[in-house]
Amino acid sequence: MTDALPDRLSNDPKSPFYNEEVLKRDIGIRFNDVEKNNVEEYCVSEGWVRVAAGNAKDRTGRPMTLKLKGKVEPYIRAAE
Repeated sequence: MTDALPDRLSNDPKSPFYNEEVLKRDIGIRFNDVEKNNVEEYCVSEGWVRVAAGNAKDRTGRPMTLKLKGKVEPYIRAAE
């Protein structure tokens, strides 16, 4: 597998942008030069991330999310 990450990726199995092979790797997200650990989905070309909105859940039990716009930089964390 190459080190290139997809333009858009989601960790929700119901999403068309879900990719289990990519998610097995240790992926980090820098959003506006700040490390984020609660990213549910990202899109580099459109410049947004979806983050969990606290402990709130929707009617199906999935976490509620907020869409934040800014500079998105996904990367693969180095094995330490």
